[in-house]
Amino acid sequence: MARGLVLCSQTRTIAKLSFFLSYPKLWFKPHRHHRPCYGPHNIPSARVFCHCVNSQTLNLVDMAKYNEAFSRRMAMAGIKHHNSIALGVSGGPDSMALCVLAASWKTEGLYGVDNSGKFIDGLLAIIVDHGLRSESKDEASLVGNRVSEIGIRCKIVRCDWLNGKPKQGHLQESARDMRYKIFQDVCMQNQISVLLVAHHADDQAELFILRSSRDSGVLGLAGMAFTSQVFSSHTNFCNNDWKNHSVLLVRPLLDFSKEDMYKICQGSNRDWVEDPTNRSPLFARNRIRASLGNLLSGTFNSELQAVISACRRTRIYVDQICNSLIKQSITVMDQGYAVINLKTLNPSKIEDICLSKFITLVLQFVSQRQRPIRGSTSKLLLQYIRTIPCKGFEALVCCSVYCPLPSNAESFRTFSNVEEKHCFSDELEQIIANGRSYSNNNLVTDSSQAQFLDMRSQSVLDEARRLDVISESTYRNIISLQREEVSHFKSKTDEVASGCESKQGTEHIAAFLSEPLLPGQTCYFMNRFIISWKLSKEISSNWFRGEPLSLSYLQGDCHCCCVNEDEMVAKVRTMIDADWLYLAELTKWPHSDNFEATRLPLTVAARKSMPLLVDDHGRLLSIPSIGFKHCPCMKASTVFKPRVPLGGGHSSFL
Repeated sequence: MARGLVLCSQTRTIAKLSFFLSYPKLWFKPHRHHRPCYGPHNIPSARVFCHCVNSQTLNLVDMAKYNEAFSRRMAMAGIKHHNSIALGVSGGPDSMALCVLAASWKTEGLYGVDNSGKFIDGLLAIIVDHGLRSESKDEASLVGNRVSEIGIRCKIVRCDWLNGKPKQGHLQESARDMRYKIFQDVCMQNQISVLLVAHHADDQAELFILRSSRDSGVLGLAGMAFTSQVFSSHTNFCNNDWKNHSVLLVRPLLDFSKEDMYKICQGSNRDWVEDPTNRSPLFARNRIRASLGNLLSGTFNSELQAVISACRRTRIYVDQICNSLIKQSITVMDQGYAVINLKTLNPSKIEDICLSKFITLVLQFVSQRQRPIRGSTSKLLLQYIRTIPCKGFEALVCCSVYCPLPSNAESFRTFSNVEEKHCFSDELEQIIANGRSYSNNNLVTDSSQAQFLDMRSQSVLDEARRLDVISESTYRNIISLQREEVSHFKSKTDEVASGCESKQGTEHIAAFLSEPLLPGQTCYFMNRFIISWKLSKEISSNWFRGEPLSLSYLQGDCHCCCVNEDEMVAKVRTMIDADWLYLAELTKWPHSDNFEATRLPLTVAARKSMPLLVDDHGRLLSIPSIGFKHCPCMKASTVFKPRVPLGGGHSSFL
């Protein structure tokens, strides 16, 4: 028998917990939030499995209250009972509470079991086995069994660390990135457009302290979005159209506390696990969580959440302004760059925080990164727009091919005609439309409702104290938490800086030459261009009939791709200086009107991000964007289909 432990919550509800351990039995000191406590040097390697035993006191948990609150948040997100939903599940009290509420919500909508007769239709729990500990496989299996008992179908996926398991300093970040990649892949495979995760109000409080200790602005202090659209690197062909698959990430428990998570598990008599790594002081969130555990009195907690809510209202206001500015002043060109009409933008009339966010969104779009771009690039563009005269000017923003590729960038991916491609309905578009309809009723229409415009963390706290949003004691406690974490952060930064080694050269697009692209194949290039080519018996009229061999740029035999049909192959790369200088020479030749040189971007930087097709020897075959080709039988096309849309996709901070 495992040892038993009786814990008492703030509301005097009694729960009997049993801890099942895969190592010698230990006696744990009770924690305020029902967590077993470990010191920094005695963290066990296995997770603690907690069993909630039925008792009469469990009837005191008002499950109807929690179910009603959950249903309200799902409606705010625009999700209906018939929508298919995935749940990110670790087996902890948070995700198990999420499973309980989601199952209750689904069955409340009268959507029954699936064809197996065992599971609730339209619910899938995704359990990620990170494979970082020897017992993780068995733990994932046990969690899967517990979730199945609730009536939710499970998918257990083990991480495949192709480049080796992450090091301690990057463990949590690497595990999180891998986890969300798996979530996206499983959702795509099962044609699911909504992913629920179990972040709650205490997580928001931890994030507020963490970001304020890094001197974040008010937008960062707003915390995690209630809903956000996450885009996959996969592009799919469906109904004669290319579509980028995205998932709506929803956090329906942001109004709930950690204490609520335990109560929901108790009230539904569900077991959970406690991960001892969540108690390790090596990680910033864990240190902050431990410190907050000693301060989360009713007054401190409510005042801290009030500051976060005020920051979120400011975030909503800024997002509204930026969305309006994007619609009015941005033109997206088919060649993959954006043009800002500075006269329409009128930057002198825009608050710094709104203009800075606007620029961040534009840079995110042209770079096609999932996360916003900050730092020197954003500051330089902001300074440029602020200082140049606006009248009659336009700013062209394009991706530099000499920028390092993101670590998870998919520069080139091919599709064959026979490859199975997943088709997705318009379900997500309707969910987003429903959510926006709700959001439109909660707009922050006036800057006076956005209390902390253009403020850093210290100014936000000072203003919150001045407005009596927080008391003097809460103010001092937050400052103390900030300083404590700042000291840890500086110490860690110095340690990393002293031990770091020079990195090898990073890959960039300009140095990239794709794998061979066969006739009939299609590729997705630079996360934005869909490129395909084939040979046709019909000779096209818009091919160049000149004598390319007379130009020093082209050397060797004729590079028409249909000369040797058995060896037909093309590769994709971006333009180089010699390419467009060559085109400039061609405009002087007869028949140069057969390609649209006028469609070339005016700036060198924008031209260099355009894709083209070359043969095995690197000689130019076609520039589909402007209709240029050397081979009369070649049909090539390039379609600008960015993975991340302008504006970064739908998000809500309600």
